[in-house]
Amino acid sequence: MTAIKHEFSEIQRKNMEAAMRLAQISIDNSQRIMELQTQLAKELFENSVEQAQLQGNAKDAQDLVRLRTRYAQETTQKLIATAQQVAEIGNSARVEFSRLLTEQLAAGSQDIVDAFQSFFKALPGQNASTLETMQAAMANANNAFEQMRKLAAVAFGSGTGNVDKKTAAKPKK
Repeated sequence: MTAIKHEFSEIQRKNMEAAMRLAQISIDNSQRIMELQTQLAKELFENSVEQAQLQGNAKDAQDLVRLRTRYAQETTQKLIATAQQVAEIGNSARVEFSRLLTEQLAAGSQDIVDAFQSFFKALPGQNASTLETMQAAMANANNAFEQMRKLAAVAFGSGTGNVDKKTAAKPKK
């Protein structure tokens, strides 16, 4: 019985490690985004001070309009570039989350199967049909996990689930 407790403790430990990896990825990406936002705010502030000085020294209304237009274009370009960088960070985080989720589902399901098999083998007066029924149920659960892994790979575009939609939608027998 202690071996079974140890197996479930090991599963829990692996789940905690995966959660810690996901949290670290989230923290790292948040820091990258905050750095981008800080840099953008600094650049926009410096540009606005420069533009205020330039616009204050404008010779006429046409020169003022030209300066404002150029400032608006530069600001828009910086905002778009930063938004693209944030989107890239988000996309890389999504791919990494998907990869970790896929790994966790695949490894976790096998760990649970092994733990239940050990548990049923350790039961006193075990019935062979009970173990066989449980093994069949766990095989079905494994198939379901595999389908979820494939669908997650397709949905998140990680490229690890070389599956077409018809294969991913059909349950294995």
